[in-house]
Amino acid sequence: MSSAVRLSDPGTRWEVADPQRLATAIRLRAVRMVAAHGFGYLGQALSSAEQVAALFCVARPGADRIVCSPGHYVIAFYAAAAEVGLISEQELDGYGQDGSALEAIGTERSPLFDYVAGSLGQGLSAAAGLALSDRLRGRQVRTFALISDGELEEGQVWEAAMFAAHQRLSALTVLVDANNSQVDGPVDTITTIEPVAAKWASFGWEPVELDGHDVHAVSAALAGARDAGRPVALICRTSTAHGLGCLPPDADGHFIKLPPELAAAAVAELTARLEHARA
Repeated sequence: MSSAVRLSDPGTRWEVADPQRLATAIRLRAVRMVAAHGFGYLGQALSSAEQVAALFCVARPGADRIVCSPGHYVIAFYAAAAEVGLISEQELDGYGQDGSALEAIGTERSPLFDYVAGSLGQGLSAAAGLALSDRLRGRQVRTFALISDGELEEGQVWEAAMFAAHQRLSALTVLVDANNSQVDGPVDTITTIEPVAAKWASFGWEPVELDGHDVHAVSAALAGARDAGRPVALICRTSTAHGLGCLPPDADGHFIKLPPELAAAAVAELTARLEHARA
């Protein structure tokens, strides 16, 4: 299928039989995507793999909307889309290359999504607008938005959160990838954003804290959010090194260097895990 498709476009179809296997496959594909450049946004794929896999399990193909607020997280969605047949292997091989539709940092031109933010902090505003528009049009669809914990330093996020709660946009669910990582270093060394759950609650949301690497817990929380009667924020506690034991302890989670020998070790580790799961 062409990468011009959006996940919410009528007629778009995919199936996920095993979300845990999909999360591992996302990591493996992301390693290969980054290895072609020697560095890149691998940490974001490692921290969000289970969240993206859960989204592909719960979101209804050809109906529900997906917003990716931090543009560099598109790597995980592209990997998942390739795994379920929405993006070709040839298209995926072009990730991050000049002229490719699959840019390393997503933009408004990026395929798959209803919206990808360029500047951080804008995705929730777009997601709230989409959810309100769908309600006004009588469309019974959900909007899911992935945002990062570093984005919580942006005032626009909280303006959008206040608006969504006021409008009681119960069809809107946010996943906060709380990996404590941003370009300047650990989030908690830059700005104190905790207590995150209490902040969302104070803005009128239903907060749910969970292990963001438990794909079944994330899937269940996504499915259950539709019955909350108000917007839901899933605070997914994660790590930018999860699921890849060969990474050195000092790997920069925001922008991981992946020389050939480390890339080969990562591919071998994840391939073995997939084969073991298949056995």
